[in-house]
Order: sequence, then C-alpha cells, then structure tokens
Amino acid sequence: MSEPINVVFVLFPNVTQLDFTGPLQVLSRLPDASVHLAAREMRPIKTDAVLTLNPTCTFSDCPQADVICVPGGFGVDDAINDAALMSFVKAQAETARYITSVCTGAFVLGAAGLLNGKRATTHWAYHDELAKVGAIPVKERVVRDGNVFTGGGVTAGVDFAFALMAEIAGDDHARAVQLGLEYDPAPPFDAGAPQKAAPSALASMKERYAPRIEAFRAALTKAMT
Repeated sequence: MSEPINVVFVLFPNVTQLDFTGPLQVLSRLPDASVHLAAREMRPIKTDAVLTLNPTCTFSDCPQADVICVPGGFGVDDAINDAALMSFVKAQAETARYITSVCTGAFVLGAAGLLNGKRATTHWAYHDELAKVGAIPVKERVVRDGNVFTGGGVTAGVDFAFALMAEIAGDDHARAVQLGLEYDPAPPFDAGAPQKAAPSALASMKERYAPRIEAFRAALTKAMT
C-alpha cells in the first residue's frame, strides 16, 4: 500500500470559502489522501459566506505536507502579516512536493518568498500586484512553474485542483473524479473574465474592488517591509 499523501490547507479568518471548498472536494479524492485543515487555533474559522470551518490541526501540530494549499479571500490582508501563519507556510514549503494557492492565496506564497521568479496567477482584480512579490504574472486560469501551482480567482480553484490531481494521480484518475463530481460547467453567461464581461459590469466590479485593492496594497507593503 502506498503512503498517504498529506494535503494541508491553510485556514485563516475571512477566507473565501469556495477558494477552499472547491479544491477540498477534488483533492480529498486523491488516492490515499489524508487531508489536514491547519489554523492558528482549534476553533471555528469564519469565512466570507456564513459557513464556518473547523480546523483539524493547529500550525504547531500539523503533519508535514506533501501538498500545501493556501486559499484566498479578504482575510489575506491579515494573513500575510500573521507571523505564525507565515512561519508555518515557509516551514511546510521547505519539503512539500507541491506548493499551491488559489486566488489571492498567491500573495501568502509570495510574501513567504516562494514565488520569486515563478510564473503565477491570481484573481484578475489583483493580478497587477503579483510582481510586487517577485512573481511573473501570467493571465491564465491555472499556472504551473515547477512544483508551484497557482489558480486564478475563486472558481478557478476547481480547475487548479484537477490539474494538480492529474499531476499526482494521472489523467485517468482525474477524469474519473471529474465525472463523479459531474464537473461539466455550462454557465448561463459567458461573462466570467474581464475580457468577456460587458463594459458596464467590468466598470462596476472595478469600482467595487477599488477600496479593497487599496487596503490590500497597504497590507502587502507592511508585510514586505
């Protein structure tokens, strides 16, 4: 019997739940996967959408990851300035086979020095900030550079997880899991990327994100100094 694959998700307050739950649903079906939800403390973590998450371990007692995955969300502002969380990510990444993120979780990897010179992606609204953490920004839904896998915004986490699953367990296994999950997206609107969205929708979203981006930039500047 093969050794279990330790998949470690890093949790923090105000994480975007779909950044986490999408990849969780897929990667939990890796052969011999042992999934760990690591947080600073063993108490429920509030997400951005009512759901709370229950850690399975703390940063201090989490097993060593084969796969470490950092989801994103507005809580990244505090996460990149959380010394315990950043130390945990750096320590886990030292020997992890795969270092990964979804959405703005890329900036946790970046602030930890793990994206220097690496091709990477993130949510479209934050894409221009990637260079500030040493990454080479790539506008794709899933980007791989060596053992670093990054997914774009939110729903891209599912595509990211299947790409990673195929790398670890092979295309046939990934295809079978995709069928089992009936992942056959057919959205009612072809408007899920800036280049596809109506100008009015794009303008509205940019206006909505503007104060968030400013707050994030301040948090990132603090983390990188």
